[in-house]
Amino acid sequence: MSLDEQLASGLAQMGLAVNAEQQGRLLDYIALLQKWNKVYNLTAVREPENMLYQHLLDSLAVLPYVGTGRLLDVGSGAGLPGIPLAIVKPELNVSLLDSNHKKTTFLRQACIELGLGNVAVECVRVDTFIPQQPFDAVISRAFSDLSEFVRLSARLCRSGGNLLAMKGVYPHDELAQLPAEYRQVEVVALNVPGLEAQRHLVIIRV
Repeated sequence: MSLDEQLASGLAQMGLAVNAEQQGRLLDYIALLQKWNKVYNLTAVREPENMLYQHLLDSLAVLPYVGTGRLLDVGSGAGLPGIPLAIVKPELNVSLLDSNHKKTTFLRQACIELGLGNVAVECVRVDTFIPQQPFDAVISRAFSDLSEFVRLSARLCRSGGNLLAMKGVYPHDELAQLPAEYRQVEVVALNVPGLEAQRHLVIIRV
């Protein structure tokens, strides 16, 4: 199967409705990631097919839980999961936060080339970031453990909003160490086609 056929098949298995134009932009994002990776070392994943499963589909697995409004992607790195989510959900306003200048240079260029008018890029540390208004949800993918994520990110999320932490195996120990005021938690098992490894999303109500 070609890469576009693998993408279409993976999205269908996940039950996600993504139109042809959006699928094309997702593949364009992979091409940009591969091109810039040679110089900027954005990800250890090198092959486009592996990027498709380990990055794109892995990021899009959380789509049903993201909601609407304003989303902050903390420690966005190469734009994961923020850019794939912004592509398939154009009504979502996404801010990509990372303190690495090389990575945010790539993020800004990727947003220009992909025509993502619903994305802002912030090159700043999360502990010094001061948004104009709180976000409806804050998401992270392999950024830190849950307690650290909550400590750094809860202030950036509106009351009643969600902190979304993407994890691998079920994080029993990390959940046990959460502060008492953040015990309103749901853990969802995610199905990512093409990945043998476990994936979970931890949803913490603020």
